[in-house]
Parts: sequence; C-alpha cells; structure tokens
Amino acid sequence: MAFTDLLDILGGVGRFQLTYTALLLLPCGLLACHNFLQNFTAAVVPHHCQHPTNRTEATTNNSGAWLRATIPLDQHGVPEPCQRFTEPQWALLSPNTSVLGVATEDCRDGWVYDRSVFPSTIVMEWDLVCEARTLRDLAQSIYMAGVLLGAAVFGSLADRLGRKIPLVWSYLQLAVSGAATAYIDSFSAYCVFRFLMGMTFSGIILSSLSLVVEWMPTQGRTVAGILLGYSFTLGQLILAGVAYLIRPWRWLQFVVSAPFLIFFLCSWWLPESSRWLLLHGKSQQALRNLRKVAVMNGRKAEGERLTPEVVSSYIQSEFASVRTSNSLLDLFRTPAIRKVTCCLMVVWFSNSVAYYGLAMDLQKFGLSIYLVQALFGIIDIPAMLVATTTMIYVGRRATVASFLILAGLMVIANIFVPEDMQILRTAQAALGKGCLASSFICVYLFTGELYPTEIRQMGMGFASVNARLGGLAAPLVTTLGEVNPVLPPVAFGATSILAGLVVICFLTETRNAPLVETIAAMERRMKEAPSKKEAEEKSEEIALQQLGTSALKETI
Repeated sequence: MAFTDLLDILGGVGRFQLTYTALLLLPCGLLACHNFLQNFTAAVVPHHCQHPTNRTEATTNNSGAWLRATIPLDQHGVPEPCQRFTEPQWALLSPNTSVLGVATEDCRDGWVYDRSVFPSTIVMEWDLVCEARTLRDLAQSIYMAGVLLGAAVFGSLADRLGRKIPLVWSYLQLAVSGAATAYIDSFSAYCVFRFLMGMTFSGIILSSLSLVVEWMPTQGRTVAGILLGYSFTLGQLILAGVAYLIRPWRWLQFVVSAPFLIFFLCSWWLPESSRWLLLHGKSQQALRNLRKVAVMNGRKAEGERLTPEVVSSYIQSEFASVRTSNSLLDLFRTPAIRKVTCCLMVVWFSNSVAYYGLAMDLQKFGLSIYLVQALFGIIDIPAMLVATTTMIYVGRRATVASFLILAGLMVIANIFVPEDMQILRTAQAALGKGCLASSFICVYLFTGELYPTEIRQMGMGFASVNARLGGLAAPLVTTLGEVNPVLPPVAFGATSILAGLVVICFLTETRNAPLVETIAAMERRMKEAPSKKEAEEKSEEIALQQLGTSALKETI
C-alpha cells in the first residue's frame, strides 16, 4: 500500500487539499511580480545630456531650439543619449543646415529624462545609462544569483528541517527585504536587498510545490501542478495592472512586497508534510496532521481509527531502507537517480535560459511595455489549458518535450520575420514564451514525481540551481547579438529543442504512478520496468506464433 492510498481514505482531493493548495499558490503568483519587476522599476526611458550649468541661453532644458543646438542627432534622427556639443551650434536652427566635424563631449552634468511614462525608475535615480548602463543588467543578475543560492540553501534545508520552516522564513525575508528596498538610497544597497529577495524565490517555490505534491493524491497532482502555472500567469497580469496604476518605482516595489507579511502570518496554520514527518520518525505529529485532514475533509471517523502503527503500515516497506541523512552525492550515486539528475540538469538549464532570454527585456519589441507584459501573461492561459489536457490524458514526458521543441522552433522562426513587423514578432515571441512557461510548470511537477520522497526536495533544489544558471546565462547569451543578431535566438531555440529531445529519449513517464518514497524503491522500479517490457514483448510474440499456427491448421 502507498501513502496516496491513505490520502484517498481520508477524502482524496477534499476541502483540505483545495484550501491548502490555494493558500500556497497565491504567494507563488505574486512571486512573478518580483521576477519581472525590473521590466518596470528599471525601465530605460529616452534621455539626453543636461546642458552645462554655466549656460544661460536657454530658459528650459526641454526647449526644442536649445536641444537642437546642443545635442547631436543619431542616424535615426533622435537626440544622442550620451553625447553633446562642446559649444551650442546655433546654425543648426536654420532649415537644411548641417555641421560636420564638430567637437562633442560626454554628459558631464547629468541627463534629462523623459518622465511622461515613468516618473521615476532606478535608471533615472542613479543614472544607470551610457557608461553605467551595464549596472542595470548587473542588478538583475544579482537577483538571479540570489535565486541560485536560495535553490541550493533552501533545497537542502527543506529536506533536513521540513518543508514548512523554510517556507515561513522565506515569506518573512521577502516581506522585509522587499519593503526595505523601497526606502534605500544607494544602488549598492538596492543590489543587496534584491539578492535577498531572489533567495526567497527558490525557498517559496520549492517548498510550496513539495507540500502540494506530498499532500495531494495521485489523481489531483496534475491539476495542482498546472494551477501553479496559472498562479504565475495571474501574477504577470497583476504586475501589468499594478505597474500601470503605480508608476513610481519605490511605491511599486513596496506594494508588491507588503502582502508577503500577511502570507507569513497565515502560513503558521499550514501543517507540515506527513510524508516528511513519517520519513524522519515523527509519527505522532504526522498522525495529528492526518486527523486534522480527515476532519476537514468530512472523514472524522476514518481519522479517529488511525494509529501510528496503521499510518506506518502504508509506507513501512518503502521506508525500511531509508538512511537518516542525505547528501548531494545521493543525486548521482545510483544509476536510476543519476540518469534522472543528468537529464533534468539539461532540461532545467535550457528551459530557463530560453525563457528569461525572451521575458526579461520587453522594451526590445517596440510596443507598450504594459501591453507586452499583459500579452506575455495572457498567452499562458491557452498554452496551459493544452498542457493540462495533455498531461492528464497523454502524459508528462510527451507534454514537456512537445512544448520545449515547439518553443525552440518559434524562437528560431522569429529570425526570419522582418524587423519592421513588430506586432508579428511580438506575437510569435509571446507564443514561444507561452510554450516555455507551460513546459516550466510541467517540468516542476514532473521533477517532483521523478525523485523519491527521501531526496525530493534536494533533487528539486539542485534542478532549480541549474535553472538559475540558465537565468544568469541568458543576459550573456543576449550580448552575443552585438557580434551577430542571429546568434541569441539560435542559441535560445537550439537549447530548447535539445532539452525536448532529452526528455522524450531518456526520462520515464510518471502519469498515474504513485510517488516513490526511497532511492532503493526507485532503483527497483527502474530494474522492473525493462523486465515488464520484455515479458510483454515475449507474450505478444507467443500470441502471434499461436495465431500463425492456428491459421496454418485452418489452411491445411
């Protein structure tokens, strides 16, 4: 008997599972706001050099005549953002007049920013333009480095301390560091707090998904995993709306961070995973949690009949060989786990590098950033509806592989769309992003089902580390566009297609299969799979031989 059979006895997908999942997925949705927040708080607006402080010829910095006389134009007829004439060129005010070889200089007195769309951003506040423009991307890279470290730290802590403690701490850390970011007055402090916020991303996602998967019976796991994807979609739509209404970056930062204090207070109600408790010998606490589940699901009588011995009997055979401690080497020590880990390293890295390569620079599409953000969120809805259907009726492996390959093809196809067809390019990129978002959510669920409970959190943490490496690599891949604009989309598309082929060729299907509890059970399942396949092939061969013999006898 498996632990999921016990959950079925206590109500299956009942009121507890629905409430529990909703309370966990709502914070995950708001995490999407923080993931894409710098699209708005660090937006780059049109800017040009401030006029020298000793000049009195102009009455206003925005005077058209003064601007034309002091700022050279680029090849598109737009004022240069980083250069100005050393002396005003009043001759340029005459029609059909041009000057050549005029001396220019850097913006020594600062910049003038167009505040019509964004009244304030970190770019304006700390002048992250021209020579300092790379600091904007550095801030996002530091955030992703925090996500990377958080995946390693919280993944390990959740296997040692339980799923709930890292989750509760992550809520508090995000609330405090996010609110503090809205009040700091230096770029270095901003980067420090963004790093701390990034760490909580992994802590919240990994712990939430493990709790949902471990409290959900087999028949509800697929829908729960897809709901995680919809929570991210909701978060992106919320971000587009909130950012449109709240333009100053400090207020926007505070508004998307404050709700996590409420989540921190509510999270104390959440019960710890009984699977984890039983695995670590805390049967009494596991029993109390299971009885609470039974009461909430309307199965109080079934819950009262439970005893520590009865509960343990459902998983005793699986836990017989569990070791008391685990290390990262357990992800590579045995053949079955090693194959799963190596494949998931490729899948998570490739999915992440392509996803963030598309989603983290919305201004490149030339349309309203709010519209593009909303479009990138809305496209996930039909994509995930298809993902839900295929995961339930076809399987996890085919779904993840199909979305990855389709996304890669869409990204590469965008190379052949002319630059002036911005709407088509945006729509095609949004479709590719929708496929990548769906595969991301599917692979979260797929990973949780592939790893045994004994090392599930560690395995998901390690897989998430590879995803964060992909997030860090995405800006570096984008810089290849300075060498050749074709290189970034080819790299993003090729890695996505490669990941899809790895999934379809090397990973096993987990649809409708009970969760494996231990590494030993995982190895037994992998060894039994070829034997079953050989037995089925042999029985088919015998049946065909018997059918041929019967046909021969009838002919004679």
